[in-house]
Amino acid sequence: MTPKQLQETLDSLRNLTSENEIVEFKEAKNNYDFTKLGKYFSALSNEANLCGQPHGWLVFGVEDKRHNIVGTTYRSNRSDLDKLKGEIANKTTNRISFINIHEVNTSEGRVLMFQIPAAPTGFPIAFDGHYYARDGEELVPLNLEKIERIRAQATNEDWSAAIVPDATIEDLDEDAIALARKNFKSKFPDKAEDVDNWDDITFLNKIKVTSKCKITRTALILLGKDESEHLLNPADVKIRWQLVDEKNDDIDYDIFGLPLILSVEKVYAKIRNIKYRYMQEGTIFPAEVSQYEPFSIREAINNCIAHQDYTKNARINVIEMPDKLVFTNHGSFIPGNVEKVVIDDAPEEFYRNRFLATAMFNLKMVDTAGGGIKRIFNFQRARFFPLPDYDLSEEKVKVSLSGKILDMEYARLLAQNKDLTLEEIMMLDKVQKKYALNNNEEKHLKDKKLIEGRRPNFFIGLKVAQKTGQKADYTKNKGFDKQYYLDLIVKAVTEHEEVSRKDVDELLWSKLSDWMSEKQKKTKVNHLLTELRKDNLIRNNGTFGKPKWILR
Repeated sequence: MTPKQLQETLDSLRNLTSENEIVEFKEAKNNYDFTKLGKYFSALSNEANLCGQPHGWLVFGVEDKRHNIVGTTYRSNRSDLDKLKGEIANKTTNRISFINIHEVNTSEGRVLMFQIPAAPTGFPIAFDGHYYARDGEELVPLNLEKIERIRAQATNEDWSAAIVPDATIEDLDEDAIALARKNFKSKFPDKAEDVDNWDDITFLNKIKVTSKCKITRTALILLGKDESEHLLNPADVKIRWQLVDEKNDDIDYDIFGLPLILSVEKVYAKIRNIKYRYMQEGTIFPAEVSQYEPFSIREAINNCIAHQDYTKNARINVIEMPDKLVFTNHGSFIPGNVEKVVIDDAPEEFYRNRFLATAMFNLKMVDTAGGGIKRIFNFQRARFFPLPDYDLSEEKVKVSLSGKILDMEYARLLAQNKDLTLEEIMMLDKVQKKYALNNNEEKHLKDKKLIEGRRPNFFIGLKVAQKTGQKADYTKNKGFDKQYYLDLIVKAVTEHEEVSRKDVDELLWSKLSDWMSEKQKKTKVNHLLTELRKDNLIRNNGTFGKPKWILR
């Protein structure tokens, strides 16, 4: 928006006789509670969806009765304001955040206009696991009726179930139908004899690929001839495989189209699933495994097909790197939370492409019983490899599957601690990847003495280190008591009469905790020198920029 458009929008909002379900004014003169801000984000997003509006507004610096501008200093630094987008995304369904945060400087004071997107079709937005709404001007939990009204949007329109009027059975591929028959008989062996007696259209009706003998978009996606792709325009129903090197430069690529039931195997055949070797604990013989479990590759590709938002007119991507695979499909992650899917191990209640997902289940392509993703996690766990990474930003689902051990310490930990739950392993996986833990995860791992250290630099705990033979690593991570460092500095000053900051850094650097960054080590040394100076043990005989520390 241009400054003029922003001013006009602000004026129109202020001219409302009162707040409504999609507009909220707050004075927020100096600060505002983050949790309450998040609740308003959820409420305004859900209400915008129900009102059929593209977005809602939360306005800071305007009082809520007369709508007079009072000004706000909330996050006056623009970079701090922009960080709020990520902070909100970390707590919301599908990592949805502000469309934009607009600053309007008026003669009466600074105004912030938070532009909040409407909840996506069929999916209410939660903040920190809870759904919110507006009841007039009041912030309230999103009631069941409103939840069902939003969720019904997804079930009312299933793109994959639509009939394609110009399509006939002649647009379907014979080899694809033959594979579909084979898969169906494998999935339902008790019906194998009946399948052999069904003609093609009867079979397609039975497996719910066609609808009353008419060709659906699902039928074309899974079984359509390559030359029939125009019948799905403007959807671009293709899978692009790309091979890249360590520098992310392209080495090779290929594109596979209809029928996708055959293309899955073609993409799988392209992936170089080489052997990976690593030394097992307590033996001189290396373990040898394939980089990727075949099930995991096929499941990831088939999930992309089942959950792709084909109205985005985009392709599915499979990127093969030297040590990992990345699978990307367009459309938000409907369950909203990967941990919930894996830990609850329950089937989803809503699907973007329900008709397509049902057909793929019947053809043994996906597991709608809710166990497919969890099986991938368990295959990675059994290899001691990092667990799958899910990036749910930018209205895409991006799954990264590692093909090697990332951190041998954690491989040993998993090997020696068979009683760890999958939920605990998911928490520890965050630690090895240097991802942030939430408060509950941090408390749980510390209570079980699995980790030590300070946020965000955690490391494995003493009990685990002793059990897995990592005592030296533990000591390097733990570091020494503060008094040890203080005594060391005083001893150096006493022996040499004068030491520079460079001398102090060289003295302490290798002795500080391994988990510390360069910046954190610098800060630690600053604090130690400051403490000794305040205790009148040393003083600076040089300049601020080039200190020379001597005894008092």
